[in-house]
Amino acid sequence: MKKYALSVTVFLLLTLPAAAQERPAPTLEDFWEGRAEWVVDIADVGLPIGESDTVYMGDGVYWSYLHASDQSAGVIDQCGEPVAFPGCLTRWESTDNGVSFSLSAPVCSIPCGECPCDDQRDQITAQQYPRVFRTDDTWYLVYEWHAHAILRTSPDGLNWSDWAEVSFPSGTWPSSYIPCSTVEKIGPHPNIRGEVHDCLVGAPPGVYVEGDTLYVFVAAGSAPGHLRCYKGNRYDGAADLQVCDHDPLFSGAAEYGPLDISEGEAIAPYFDFRYVSSADILHVGGHYYMAYEGVRGPDVLERGMDTQFGLGFARSVGDAIDGAWEKFPGNPVLFPVSFNFGVGHADLLVVDGITYMYTATSETERGRWVLRWVGE
Repeated sequence: MKKYALSVTVFLLLTLPAAAQERPAPTLEDFWEGRAEWVVDIADVGLPIGESDTVYMGDGVYWSYLHASDQSAGVIDQCGEPVAFPGCLTRWESTDNGVSFSLSAPVCSIPCGECPCDDQRDQITAQQYPRVFRTDDTWYLVYEWHAHAILRTSPDGLNWSDWAEVSFPSGTWPSSYIPCSTVEKIGPHPNIRGEVHDCLVGAPPGVYVEGDTLYVFVAAGSAPGHLRCYKGNRYDGAADLQVCDHDPLFSGAAEYGPLDISEGEAIAPYFDFRYVSSADILHVGGHYYMAYEGVRGPDVLERGMDTQFGLGFARSVGDAIDGAWEKFPGNPVLFPVSFNFGVGHADLLVVDGITYMYTATSETERGRWVLRWVGE
């Protein structure tokens, strides 16, 4: 009897389609619950280290949007002038299923109004940290321009509308000019002194569309930082956006933590003290999942640059974006808090049921990670 049962089992396995014999790929829910982990799939996909947002176009073609400059990729503007760092929006392409990307034309994707280009009018030197969302009829692009969150739209992902600010006020400003709320307040940081501005709304943004509702995610305040969302009718653009009912969605660490430690696991609980930004969203099961960038530093007094970066995850407590969110207890993921190499700005994609993420794989490479079952 046992021999017969075994024979039937073997017969069924041999006759089932290959897909039915394989275990389904894990999801972000499995990652959250500890059943799956991120592993390096491709160490270097050819994208410059830093920030990108990647869209699957079908038939093995991927587009990746990132800001680039003459310094990082030999980029020029439409007037033929080298683009200063940090740079303008560029579109990179992969035709081999996202394995490798290249920039066929090192020219800014968004034309200037006239020559020569002007940063105030054209935002040509700071179209930073782009996020894109593609619907059936419109593409939505958000990016940071000198701490301001900017929105543009496109019918095809190639030709972009004029820019509009997501909120007013926007960027950083002194509360003597316009008072700001507790959520928008820039608090004291142990390694920063003498800040003129004490309010913030903007920084690296994120975007998501559900039905006719457009959501834009921004950093609000600093030290501690908060993640805020704006929502409105997507066909009305920035003009219809209002602060989400649940404000903020969640907050970073309440304190800087130990002053004498600048890297590693000991400061993990404080990795998102200064800034919470760069949201990228996927809807999986009964939750929305977000990858975000946390910044703790600078690590020493008046270093003059952001340091101590980490990649965090959060998810909605219920099945709604505009509601309470919770942070992943294992934050930051992939790497301990590090000096600064762009790991926090990550692109999440699900292609043919497999969950991928493009972000840093080392201090010098940007690659692709994939979710795998723990122990697989």
